[in-house]
Amino acid sequence: MTITEHLSPETAVMDAANRTDIEFDSDGVTLRGWYYRAESGSHLGPTIVMAHGYGAVKEMYLDRYAEYFSANGLNVLVYDNRNLGASEGTPRGEIDPWRQIEDYRNAITFAETLPGTDQKRIGIWGSSYSGGHVLVVSAIDRRVKAVSSQVPVVDGDANFRQLVRADFIDAARTGFDEDRRNRFTGGDPAMIDIVNEDPMAPSALPTPDSWRWFDGTHKLRAPSYVNSCTLRSVESFSTYQPGAYLRLIAPTPLLMCVADNDVLTSTRTALAGYEEANEPKKLVILPGGHFDAYVGGFQISAGVQLAFFTEHLGA
Repeated sequence: MTITEHLSPETAVMDAANRTDIEFDSDGVTLRGWYYRAESGSHLGPTIVMAHGYGAVKEMYLDRYAEYFSANGLNVLVYDNRNLGASEGTPRGEIDPWRQIEDYRNAITFAETLPGTDQKRIGIWGSSYSGGHVLVVSAIDRRVKAVSSQVPVVDGDANFRQLVRADFIDAARTGFDEDRRNRFTGGDPAMIDIVNEDPMAPSALPTPDSWRWFDGTHKLRAPSYVNSCTLRSVESFSTYQPGAYLRLIAPTPLLMCVADNDVLTSTRTALAGYEEANEPKKLVILPGGHFDAYVGGFQISAGVQLAFFTEHLGA
């Protein structure tokens, strides 16, 4: 049995012995990750496709979810987003939501080829930025039979305006324009920290809890994480509107897990977005802030998502 360290000691240890390294092509870029074969079955079964949120890599607790799901009858495909972690792609640190959406769809295609996958029982899971991606993917790709969106970005403009002081927004827009002009003349993309200990310093995610989680998780379990992204990734974030797809998800079942005090992807914005979705849908309010689902609130978040996937995909 492989032991995986956890920050919360009450969490049961999971068995990762059924994990294998995988790689697949996504429009010319090699994406790498892990495949967890369900421990409880040798026949075809449901498979969950997972990728992480803004700038994060798979070692930042996605293994924890995958181990839990696979121990309870679900196959799981986990991969790093392009330009991050173990996956290839340049420029490094480029976080393009629409390319990541296409990568999800190509990951589903790859999952269809895996020996344990029942092609009629594929689900997708996303959190934070990828929590927005899975809303789009499930609306446009009917191979998806269930979708779980955890602490999602629903309205990038609203989130951007919440994270950036109103009197700083014009300067941020000027920076985006200057970067675009520089790239047009052959310059390299400008870079920015993903998080910074000083919430007033320039960064993509300027909240104290973002700094604590990214910095602490990087030091504890994710050495491949790099605290840097392209500035145009922030510009893309500010214009991203995955909530526009919420009304198109049905009849695919939707689970949305929203933190009750989320200061990164606003609780209020996520709840307003949920109202736009049609049935069948389910809302769960998770205790704490944006990052608590990965650590202290893991048993709650993983438990409700396992129950949802089991209900709609079987196990």
